[in-house]
Amino acid sequence: MKLAVTGKGGVGKTSFTALFARLLKDKGKNVLLIDADPDMNLATVIGVPPEIQKKPISELKELIAERTGVIPGTPAPLFKMNPKVDDIPDKYCTNYNDLKLIIMGTIKKGGGGCACPENAFLKNLLSYLIVATDEWVLLDMEAGIEHLGRGTAIGVDHMIVLVEPNLTSIETAFRINKLSKDIGIKNLHVVGNKIRIPEEKIFIRDNLKSMNVLGFIDQSEVIKKISLNMISLMDIDPENLAPIENIYEKLNSIKH
Repeated sequence: MKLAVTGKGGVGKTSFTALFARLLKDKGKNVLLIDADPDMNLATVIGVPPEIQKKPISELKELIAERTGVIPGTPAPLFKMNPKVDDIPDKYCTNYNDLKLIIMGTIKKGGGGCACPENAFLKNLLSYLIVATDEWVLLDMEAGIEHLGRGTAIGVDHMIVLVEPNLTSIETAFRINKLSKDIGIKNLHVVGNKIRIPEEKIFIRDNLKSMNVLGFIDQSEVIKKISLNMISLMDIDPENLAPIENIYEKLNSIKH
């Protein structure tokens, strides 16, 4: 199954992605994590030591130049829109604790479309990873909705929008829902995060009646400590994954 995790900045997308990966690992699943967020924090949250972490794909300047036929960062009226990428996962994937991680990286735009070859390479690689790989793929996306305008998540089985119990997060969820339909994503779901009191669950359900709410995750000191790198994702008790388990079961019950 291929999942994309998105939502407003700060709602907990990376922590949720990491926890879902831990649950899948415990179940013996093959898992590929894709960090497509410009902040690139997923490696830190899952505990990858810096010395074994592979470079972000966007920093492979010579490789991108070779595959697209142009040097990144230079004006390029002509370049390959469908560069070869099928060998990239094996060469540039970080393996850690039975999880695989690919960091897409950030394109630093200058002007005049100078980043187009890099974007073509990353988009083609992302499409390949989503469509061609035979494993669970978890895509930690950038905050907001710009990525949907670029069609980044086309091909995923489910898109999960994380929301907090506040109106700005709800508004972002509505925008994501609209744009996801425009690019053909059929299965979009909501997960309420950082829940402190029962009334916050009611608030989310009442404001998102037109969307499928998969479940809720309570505000947790354990999850906060993972995000602060105070405890390891791999060392937490399985009971802390109970809300993620419920979401996993609901996703498995949905035909896609």
